[in-house]
Amino acid sequence: MTKPHPHTPAASPKPNTKTFGINALSIGAAAIGLGGALLAVFLRSKANPAEHAAPDLALDKPRPGATDRAPDAFRPDPTAVPTKAERESLRPATGPAPSFAADRGSTLG
Repeated sequence: MTKPHPHTPAASPKPNTKTFGINALSIGAAAIGLGGALLAVFLRSKANPAEHAAPDLALDKPRPGATDRAPDAFRPDPTAVPTKAERESLRPATGPAPSFAADRGSTLG
């Protein structure tokens, strides 16, 4: 009986295209993720010109309690009679709720 010959395949000069494609996709996804994270950090660290410090909301400022009241100039007058325009602006909405769907039987256009 003959012994089985151990066969070692020759190394191929061309890389396996399946693993090369998976590796390329993995590296590309990692690069996109890293770029997105760096962009988010950069945009987050940029100061917003519309924001400003609010010294009255600082932690060391006293907080108003239940017994503190607003100055007289900012308190509403409970005896004042509202005008017709004020009364109309406070009236609840009684119409149908707005919707993107057309009512049954109506035509669009």
